[in-house]
Amino acid sequence: MTFAWSPTDPYLQRSRLRRFAEAHGHHDYASLQRWSIEDQEPFWRAVDRDIGLVWRTPYDRVLDSSRGIPWTTWWLGGRMNYVESALRHSPSRTAIIFEGEEGVTARITYGELATAVRRCAAGLRALGIRAGDRVGIFLPLTPECAIATLAVSAIGAIFTPIFSGYASDAIAGRLRDCDATVLITADGFRRRGQVVPMKETADAAVDRAPGVRTVIVVPRLGRDIRLRHREVSWDYIMSQGSDETIADTSPEDPYMLIYTSGTTGRPKGAVHVHGGFPVKAAQDQAHVFDLQAGDVLWWFTDIGWMMGPWLIAGGLINGATIVLYDGAPDYPDASRVWSIVERHHVTHLGISPTAIRGLMRAGEEPVRRHDRSSLFVLGSTGEPWNPEPWWWYFGVVGEKRAPLINYSGGTECSGGILGCTTWTPLKPTAFAGPVPGIAADVADSHGRSLRGAVGELVIRKPWPGMTRGFWRDPDKYLATYWNRYPNVWVHGDWARIDADGFWYIEGRSDDTLKVAGKRIGPAEVESAATAHVAVLEAAAIGVPHELKGEAIVVFAVLRTGYESSAAVAHEIGETIAERLGRPLRPDVVRFVSDLPKTRNAKILRRVIRAAYLGKDDLGDLSSLENPVAVEQIKELRVAT
Repeated sequence: MTFAWSPTDPYLQRSRLRRFAEAHGHHDYASLQRWSIEDQEPFWRAVDRDIGLVWRTPYDRVLDSSRGIPWTTWWLGGRMNYVESALRHSPSRTAIIFEGEEGVTARITYGELATAVRRCAAGLRALGIRAGDRVGIFLPLTPECAIATLAVSAIGAIFTPIFSGYASDAIAGRLRDCDATVLITADGFRRRGQVVPMKETADAAVDRAPGVRTVIVVPRLGRDIRLRHREVSWDYIMSQGSDETIADTSPEDPYMLIYTSGTTGRPKGAVHVHGGFPVKAAQDQAHVFDLQAGDVLWWFTDIGWMMGPWLIAGGLINGATIVLYDGAPDYPDASRVWSIVERHHVTHLGISPTAIRGLMRAGEEPVRRHDRSSLFVLGSTGEPWNPEPWWWYFGVVGEKRAPLINYSGGTECSGGILGCTTWTPLKPTAFAGPVPGIAADVADSHGRSLRGAVGELVIRKPWPGMTRGFWRDPDKYLATYWNRYPNVWVHGDWARIDADGFWYIEGRSDDTLKVAGKRIGPAEVESAATAHVAVLEAAAIGVPHELKGEAIVVFAVLRTGYESSAAVAHEIGETIAERLGRPLRPDVVRFVSDLPKTRNAKILRRVIRAAYLGKDDLGDLSSLENPVAVEQIKELRVAT
């Protein structure tokens, strides 16, 4: 077997995971993984020591599943507030580097961050915010955003991160659902050079969320705005003194309530606790990405997606410098990401496959004009990879020198289920296997282990980062993840394991295409489509068919220099048929200029399907980045 990358001596010598494993008698990854699943108590005690969690009171036992695996509790008898772990590092070390889209920059040390968090905590307490209160955070990814998340947790309150691009209805729904009493927002930020008026959007949301009694406004742009009744400035909050007291919380006390952005139905509020999400985030960064103190981590994300809180909590617990950026990846041009890497000496870069496909449109020159020698690890999450963009990211951006760590999990998991490591070889588009501590498996329709075929991705044992349920809806939590197979988490992804033991995600199982009795994930069809030289990216959906049950329709975005035509559509269909078999040849290939996506570049296949089928209800569009793409798909349906 030929690998795309194998760890060289510098990576092996530095590997935090390798040192961790060998310190506990495990000299290969397979042995470590078995230990992490078979002996959970000693494994998670070792993880706690490795990432350096700060405990007010030591725990007696690691976990208790006596109420059933879905309701497992962790770190029994212990007392901890994750903020103390995040702020414990040398005061002189840089904690945050911020860059705004318009070019402003700021650097904040751990000492300055700790001071700012204490001042913000004092201001929040002065407003009467107490432990257990819910606080909405509707901010761009700025230093104030990080300070606010830490300060809310420091006083024992619960924050709800809200995507900076949401419209007022989506914000109001989340504020009402969690009974938030406070909203922290900004006067605005810039997106592709245009002002995004956050304050006006927040005003409209608060008008429909009567439980919100106070709004705090951060002057991100310095716009001339009017503070309404019950609104205060960020400067006022930061002028109320300094509160040295960090709340004495349990590891099972909630600190974050984060809503998923589904395409249908009411978004689910996942409850995360001090001893859960921050621990999982820090462990994954340490063991999967080899993040160490002094490294510079930038994940292109938003506070409203789980990778935003993941970046802040995990990066700071590990003593790294985290980069926060609040603009577009290709503004003012396609070199913006690579210029940030050069300017701030980023060592660990995370970006989605779909964003990479977009940046590929500009070619290699924008990448090559910037020094990327600081890059030590490339990361990705959000969508399955197609081979060509994987090789472009690995080969052009990373120069086949930096490993591309594929990482997949979810909001309710606090991080990764599957991943790669810098200690093990890489295979294009694949995962090395389950993240240490995750008892992942591929299951058939009866819940039995499955090899040599595509099946459901499941988890058979608990882990600290699992959500503690959905906010005030335990039945929905059980129905979503646990009711299909007893005491087994069914994640909702199709997965397979190849003959070499590498894992692949094949798309969401609820997006499965079923053509004449044959089941296939849309990601596999899309990968086959992008194998055609003209196709930059693609989305595959199933539509009703009287004979087959379902027929495949592919929406293709063409590369620059290629024109849409019946001949090209036929070639793309043939390419798919050659790779997947004639029965899976798409009935139709449609050409579009863009695909409907969220701002973190997830393709919204359910929205595509609903628009193409002419449905009136397209589901939740609050996270949609490019509404014009939906209209184009609607027009294609009308034209058929």
